[in-house]
Amino acid sequence: MSYQVLALDLDGTTLRDDHTLNPWVIECVQQLAKKYHVMVVTGRHHTAAKPYYEELGIDTPIICCNGVYRYDYASDTVEASMPIPKSLAKDFLSLANQHALRMVMYTESGMAYLQQNPMPYMIPLQRWAMSYPIEKRPNIYQIEDFRHELELATEVWKFVVQGDDDNFHTFMQEPAIVEHFSGSFSGENRVDLAMKGHSKGQALKDYLATLQLDIEQAVAVGDNYNDVSMLSMAGCGVAMLHADEGVKRHADRVTTTDNHGEGLAQLLKQLFPL
Repeated sequence: MSYQVLALDLDGTTLRDDHTLNPWVIECVQQLAKKYHVMVVTGRHHTAAKPYYEELGIDTPIICCNGVYRYDYASDTVEASMPIPKSLAKDFLSLANQHALRMVMYTESGMAYLQQNPMPYMIPLQRWAMSYPIEKRPNIYQIEDFRHELELATEVWKFVVQGDDDNFHTFMQEPAIVEHFSGSFSGENRVDLAMKGHSKGQALKDYLATLQLDIEQAVAVGDNYNDVSMLSMAGCGVAMLHADEGVKRHADRVTTTDNHGEGLAQLLKQLFPL
């Protein structure tokens, strides 16, 4: 099979654990992008992925929030999306509050979280964002009230929720959540939830169709369960060495090193001859 497209996950794949790009991957991607269609498919908001896009030097659209929307940096536009209707988002907020869950809300402009009782991983994430000059800074910010922020928002892409065992599992069994939402776990009792039907794999397939390309012509690379859909749908799914066995089962190839090593770059050079 002659592959034409490379779809890369960010966290745990092209990024090292300190949230910097793997230098071997940078060099490899910059070479491949001269001949092939290279893009990112991530769980991140587009503002939180842009610094890496610029460092990689690619100009293709990005698939964000695990397939919820596709964004084009060049035109600053959303090309396709599955937003959460505001009425449903209001119901979601009510249920999450009833179950005393911590939350992050992804809107068209950025990632919002509460000043009081914030989700722990958001504090270092905002510190990371603040390390960039203001014109390049990812929009991660604290708010006082989610309902007020929802009124201001044009689109809501997804929620991240986290809580203790009982409250979290009871929330996940609420009829409105089961009926309308799906997602992937991103930590202990923490899940990313968006409209049912979204996935990295389907978003990648839909995008490639606009280019008259089949997903069989793509190599997809990832390390976590939110990557399984694109690993299984792509012509070649590549799992990182450190991925769970449940992820590797859906891949055709496994790298020889984790996200700190040269294994991914070495494998990509085999799959994409220059």
